Amino acid sequence: MNMTMDMMKDAMSTGEMPMQGMDAAMMQECLEALSACVQACLMCADADAGEGMGRCAAMCANCADVCDTMMRMMLRMRGMDREVMTSMMQTTIAMCRACSAECMQHAEMSEHCRMCAMACDQCAAAMEKMMGSMSMA
Repeated sequence: MNMTMDMMKDAMSTGEMPMQGMDAAMMQECLEALSACVQACLMCADADAGEGMGRCAAMCANCADVCDTMMRMMLRMRGMDREVMTSMMQTTIAMCRACSAECMQHAEMSEHCRMCAMACDQCAAAMEKMMGSMSMA
C-alpha cells in the first residue's frame, strides 16, 4: 500500500494542483488518515453489531461511508470545486467527531472502540489542518 501511496504522491506533486491551497503532502496525509479511519470504523461497526451496540455500529458505518466518499472526492482532483470540497470536509470532520464521541463511551470496555475513536480523531485533525491551509491560500 505504501508504494501505491508514494506513486500517488509523486503524481500529485508533479502537476499543478487544480484547486488553490491543495498541498500534495497535506492531501496525502488526509488520504492516509481517511483510509485508516474507514478501516477502523468498518472493523468497529462489525464488532459492535456482534456485541449488540446498534447505535455505535451505525455511527461507525456512517463514518466509514463519509470518509470513503471524501477520499474518493479528493482523488478526483480535476473535478474539485472549492465550495463543495469545503462543505464535504466540514461534514467529514463532524462525522468523525460524532463517531469518536460515541466510541469513547465504550472505550474502556472495548479496544476496537478505543482504536476507532483514535482513528476518527486523527482523521478529523488531518482534515482540519488541510482546511486551515486552504483558507490561507
